[in-house]
Amino acid sequence: MTGKVRTRIAPSPTGFLHLGTARTALYSWAYARHHGGEFVLRIEDTDVARSTQDSTDQILASMHWLGLDYDEGPIYQMQRLERYREVIAQMLAAGTAYHCYCTPAELDEMREAQRARGEKTLYDRRWRPEPGKVLPPVPEGVPPVVRFCNPPEGDVTWNDLVKGEITINNREIDDLIILRPDGVPTYNFAVVVDDWDMNITHVFRGDEHINNTPWQINIFRALGAPLPQFGHVPVILGDDGQKLSKRRGAVSVTAYEENGYLPEAMLNYLARLGWSHGDDELFTREQMVSWFDGSHLSKSPAQWDAAKLAWVNAQYIKAKADAELAPLVAAQLKKRDIEADDRLVAICALFKDRCETTVALADWAAAFYADVTPSEADRAQHVTDAVKPVIATLAEKLADVTWEKVSIAAAIKEVLAAHSVKMPVLAMPVRVLVMGTPQTPSLDSVLAIFSREKVVERLKRA
Repeated sequence: MTGKVRTRIAPSPTGFLHLGTARTALYSWAYARHHGGEFVLRIEDTDVARSTQDSTDQILASMHWLGLDYDEGPIYQMQRLERYREVIAQMLAAGTAYHCYCTPAELDEMREAQRARGEKTLYDRRWRPEPGKVLPPVPEGVPPVVRFCNPPEGDVTWNDLVKGEITINNREIDDLIILRPDGVPTYNFAVVVDDWDMNITHVFRGDEHINNTPWQINIFRALGAPLPQFGHVPVILGDDGQKLSKRRGAVSVTAYEENGYLPEAMLNYLARLGWSHGDDELFTREQMVSWFDGSHLSKSPAQWDAAKLAWVNAQYIKAKADAELAPLVAAQLKKRDIEADDRLVAICALFKDRCETTVALADWAAAFYADVTPSEADRAQHVTDAVKPVIATLAEKLADVTWEKVSIAAAIKEVLAAHSVKMPVLAMPVRVLVMGTPQTPSLDSVLAIFSREKVVERLKRA
């Protein structure tokens, strides 16, 4: 490979950064990092009516959370209008673009006539200048668009990084509008000028863009600009078998952060939705960069699997240092108006093997900081009249022992012996009263993290 690799991600701020775009960003980022290249963030905000600052902020926050650092950007298309108009003027002068004065009504009439004849609805090039052709008179009061002179014959062929060789005939596409009457460029034109100016060498994007690629290649060629290599990755399908999108079933990246997923787990899962390295299921960001050379990208759509993501996240939670987990859990507790303390590290150590998210970990941790209310069913099943005297003895015993795990365990054994009962008979009701649930890690470990006063107070509820 010659020259520096430069990739980009170019989301539109018309909604949140969803999972498909995040995966494309990851592939673009990893490819640039693998080759020692550069990664650019561009905000394609030319859809003025639908673009919002909130969406832009959410895109930037998502990129930051995922750790997809960029070398340039964010670059905003609406700040580059003069550049687009400069290129348009050059194309008009060179004869590779022209003004079109068709009204929306005329275009509708044109399409209706084509449908009636059973033809594909394409612009009929009535305003395209050609040798010997007499153009209609310029109508008054109709602001023109600028159209690209797409080659009328021949094929556009490119070797796609994912799909292999793709060929589309120029007769399948028409003379694209590249500048609207308000002076704002259309997507297919602006993206070409941007990629040219920013020296983008490799473009990874969703395969819904395949039909845009011939237009873009033809514009690159008309401008005498170097072509990037294109790689079109298949869509991600939701549970209903339909494409995940902003309008259908997609969830924002930041929603996963709020719901207790770790960014490293999300990156790992997203990477595997359309790319593989042997049978490796779990790998670090550094390993992915080392392995991601652009090969082994799937040609088939990927199926979103919430259960698999939860499993991956659980593995990362188990592996994460307790001191690194604690601030994430503290943030979840803060949403519940619970202030954690330095016990939270020990709580994370004890409960993280049981949790798929930091929200689930916060559910366990909350019992140590806020009151618990056992269900009536659990109380009825486990806190029986027969066991209440045993609980009362334990409460007395715990009120007077050294407050550490070994001493608590010894006190529990003494009470069991004194009442001739087995561990489950006592442990289940104690868990229900202290933690609000009959299922917890080892009882002595749980009680040791509580204060003595809190444990004795909750046991006396029996």
